[in-house]
Amino acid sequence: MAKRTTFHVTKRKDDDGWRVIKENASRASSVKDTKTEAVADARARAKAEPLGQVKIHKEDGKIQTEYTYGKDPFPPAG
Repeated sequence: MAKRTTFHVTKRKDDDGWRVIKENASRASSVKDTKTEAVADARARAKAEPLGQVKIHKEDGKIQTEYTYGKDPFPPAG
């Protein structure tokens, strides 16, 4: 079974940019000027994975929205 690959969109602390970082990675996958650009990049990366997920964070670091892509390995009944 494939493991879900998660990308986080977070605000950079040192400037006004936004970054896309793969979960458990030490470096950002990409850095964008706007949150909209970062979300679009994260979605494209997640959709390219067999099981992908995007977690979009607010400026304060709390999760705002989550999106999942691919076949869910554990769909709920009903």
